[in-house]
Amino acid sequence: MTENYKTTLKEIKTFVFDIDGVFTDGIVIIDSNGEQLRTANVKDGYAVQLAVKKGFNVAIISGGTNEAVLRRFAGLGVTDVFLGSSDKVAVLENYLQQKGIEMSKVLYMGDDIPDFKVMKMVGLPVCPNDAAPEIREISSYISIHGGGKGCVRDVLEQAMKVQGLWFDDDSHHW
Repeated sequence: MTENYKTTLKEIKTFVFDIDGVFTDGIVIIDSNGEQLRTANVKDGYAVQLAVKKGFNVAIISGGTNEAVLRRFAGLGVTDVFLGSSDKVAVLENYLQQKGIEMSKVLYMGDDIPDFKVMKMVGLPVCPNDAAPEIREISSYISIHGGGKGCVRDVLEQAMKVQGLWFDDDSHHW
C-alpha cells in the first residue's frame, strides 16, 4: 500500500466504483419471485451526493444489471451508470474520453477479479478491506471498512477533506 496516497487524493477529480462488494456487502438475498435484493449504506449515499454537488465526476461501472441501481444512483445525482459491463476497461476508457478526463485523475474502487485490469490503469486504485487478495495487492489504499460498510464514504470523505471540501458551509444542507 502506498503511503502517499493522500497526495494523489488531492489530484482526484473523478471517482469510479463497482457496486457489488463495494456499495454492498456482496450478499444477495433472493426473494420468492427470484428478485435479487441488496442493501446499501446511507453514509456512502450521503458522501456520493455531496461529491456530485461539489463538482466531482462520479461513475458506476458494474457487470450487474439490476435496474433499481439506476434509481438509487439517480437519486444521489449520479448519471454516469454503466450496467452489464463485461469489459470495464473499454467502458472506462470511453467514459474518460467523452468527458476529457485524464486517467491519472481517477480513483477506482473495486473488490474482485473483474476490477483488476481497470484498477491497474487508474491514478489511484483503492478497495474495501474485504476485497480479494489480488485486488488488495494492487491497491494504493485499503479502506478500514468493508464493502457495504462505509468504504465508499471513507475514500470520498478523505478526498474531500484533503481538497478542503468536506465540512464547509454548504456540506450540511442535504
